[in-house]
Amino acid sequence: MKLSPALLLLLAGCAGFSGRGLVPGQSTEQEVEALMGPAADVRKSASGDTLRYYSREPYGRHIYVATIGADSKLRSLADTLTEENVARLRIGASRDEDVRTLIGPAYRVDQFPAMQREIWTYKMYSGTFPKDLYVQFSPDRVVREVMIIDDPEFSARPSEGP
Repeated sequence: MKLSPALLLLLAGCAGFSGRGLVPGQSTEQEVEALMGPAADVRKSASGDTLRYYSREPYGRHIYVATIGADSKLRSLADTLTEENVARLRIGASRDEDVRTLIGPAYRVDQFPAMQREIWTYKMYSGTFPKDLYVQFSPDRVVREVMIIDDPEFSARPSEGP
């Protein structure tokens, strides 16, 4: 069976969406970027590794972080938009840099001057349900509130069936 070029491109795009096919300890940084596309953010970890963030937001609802060692080899690849990571955020203690390193770049950043808040929005899943994650920061860049709510774009849709 011969596949059309458009179908091949679609299948290649799906493989790169989550990094399927990349092998920790073997895949190079160049192979990661070739498959995953350009990183949405690049940071250094405390251990000196390079963290490359690949956002699939808004509706892919995932941010993948590829950890690249000093040898330019992939150490790990993980989804950062998880309830476990959100639970690691500490109100009154976590800072914006902590959130950015743990979860990655926000899908949207909004300023609320009257409240003296900046709110970072992420699109994620809780199980199979689409959710919105909101992380509020005070002017000193400290997390003041973390909320996961049903995505209003999905909960506003009329349900199917009788």
